[in-house]
Amino acid sequence: MSRQYIGELISEAIAVFIIIAFGDSVAAMYTLYSPSPYQGAYWGVCIAWGLAVTIAIYATGSVSGTHANPAVTLALAMYRKFAWAKVIPYCIAQVVGAVLGASLVYMLYSPVINHFNEVSHLTRAAGGAAGVFFTHPGLAITPMHAFGDQIVLTAFLIFGIFAITESYNEMAPGANSGALMIGLLVALIGASMGYLEAWAINPARDFGPRLFCFVTGWGSSAFPSPGNYWWVPIAGPLLGGVVGGAATSTWCGRTFLPTSAR
Repeated sequence: MSRQYIGELISEAIAVFIIIAFGDSVAAMYTLYSPSPYQGAYWGVCIAWGLAVTIAIYATGSVSGTHANPAVTLALAMYRKFAWAKVIPYCIAQVVGAVLGASLVYMLYSPVINHFNEVSHLTRAAGGAAGVFFTHPGLAITPMHAFGDQIVLTAFLIFGIFAITESYNEMAPGANSGALMIGLLVALIGASMGYLEAWAINPARDFGPRLFCFVTGWGSSAFPSPGNYWWVPIAGPLLGGVVGGAATSTWCGRTFLPTSAR
């Protein structure tokens, strides 16, 4: 394994670490405090997640391209000639980064988590404060409905990423502003559809913190989780990435590419 390849894997882990460190921290502030500093200002939560993605891209993009999401990695392999041999190692690195990010958030917020569960008469095993770390269905949403939601939301994400980064798209953001636009895309998805099931749209984002929580007291509330939900934020985004990549590849091929390149 070359030094450059090792650097790419470390870069992917760092990118997801950054996203989870900031994203789960804002989820902690939203969930654990009463009144929440985001009460009536949910848009702030979405912006924080989006900015975490933006910072991760600016910090690591020149090393690995900042996939930071197994759904992105899979879509790039299927539609943009990313090496298939790197798909599984990239995904593992992303999950490792998510576990480390969740570990940092836990280190920072564990006293607040314990206090929240105590005053709310909850336990970790019963899912107390689990929303800080991993996702779950919202009001009236079943696991199977959430599965469909995750396909759609992730398809929007991949469609947007591919369109923003398409070299032949003359309207794509320039001057290294693509990272900001991708972050705003993440924020937009959260602001418009996030309450369905906390807009995972990234298997590593959910699986890594869920795995961490499984071994730190949340147990069955993390795996298999109520309604056996754990697989939904993995399978849904992966399938959504395939759908979104196909849609963008078809659109870009017909719209952006010059005739000689089609």
